[in-house]
Amino acid sequence: MKPALHAVAATLPALPLYTPAGNECALFEHAWKRRVPLLLKGPTGCGKTRFVAHMAARLGLPLFTVSCHDDLTAADLTGRYLLKGGETVWVDGPLTRAVREGGICYLDEVVEARKDVAVVLHPLADDRRVLPLERTGEELQAPPHFMLVVSYNPGYQSLLKALKPSTRQRFAAIEFGFLAPEQEIAVVAAESGLPSERVAPLVALAGRLRKLKGHDLEEGVSTRLLVYCASLISEGLSVRDAVLASLIEPLTDDADVKAALIEVASAVMG
Repeated sequence: MKPALHAVAATLPALPLYTPAGNECALFEHAWKRRVPLLLKGPTGCGKTRFVAHMAARLGLPLFTVSCHDDLTAADLTGRYLLKGGETVWVDGPLTRAVREGGICYLDEVVEARKDVAVVLHPLADDRRVLPLERTGEELQAPPHFMLVVSYNPGYQSLLKALKPSTRQRFAAIEFGFLAPEQEIAVVAAESGLPSERVAPLVALAGRLRKLKGHDLEEGVSTRLLVYCASLISEGLSVRDAVLASLIEPLTDDADVKAALIEVASAVMG
C-alpha cells in the first residue's frame, strides 16, 4: 500500500518567524508578481519550508504543501476517480486544487517524487501555465495568483535522483545556507526560550560539525536540530544529554564517527 500523501492547504493567519539571510524575500515577491516559478535549494533544516510559509502569509496566499517521496506519482498531485456513496467521482489532488483556487503550491524535496511528476510540472512552469488533466479532459489555466515552488537538497543528489536540465531551467532558483552565527543564535534563542549566551556555544559546535560534512558526515547540523537541543536544555535536560540526543545521534549510526563527534563536542562545550 502506498504511503498516504501529506498535503496541507491553509491561509496562514500570522507571519511565521523567518530571518532573511539575504534578498530572498524581495526575490520571492518579484517572482510572484511576474509569475516566475521558484526552485529553492539548500541543506536539510536550513529554513526552506519556513521561508515558503512566511512568504505565503506575507502575501496573504493559501499554501498547498506536499512532502514528496519515492512513491509520489503525478496522479497523487493532480487527482483521481474515487468511489463515494456508490458513485465514481473525481477528486482533485493538491496541485489541481492550487491551480483551481490560486495560491502557492510547494513541493518539498521534489527530486524524491517519481519521474512522471516532472511531466506534469513542465507546462505549469513555463509561459503556458496550464495543467492538463487527461482523465477529465480538462486543461486548467493557472490564475495570476497561482505560484509553483519546489525545493531539494543538492547534497543528496545522485544520478538516479537529480533534476533534469529541462526541469531546472523552467525555474528561477534561490540557494539557501545556514545563517551567520549571530543570526542563528538569535533565531534559536527566540524559538527555544534559551538565553542567547547559552545558545552561543551550541551554534559554535554546530559550525564545527558542519565542517565535517562530506568527510565523516553526509549532512551537517541543521538549525532545526539546534532548536531541538536548546529547547531540551531550556526544559532542564543537561547540556551533555541534549547535545548527544539532538546534535550527535541524529547525524550518524557509526560508533567510531559518533565517538569522534562526542570528542569534538567536549572540546567545544568544555
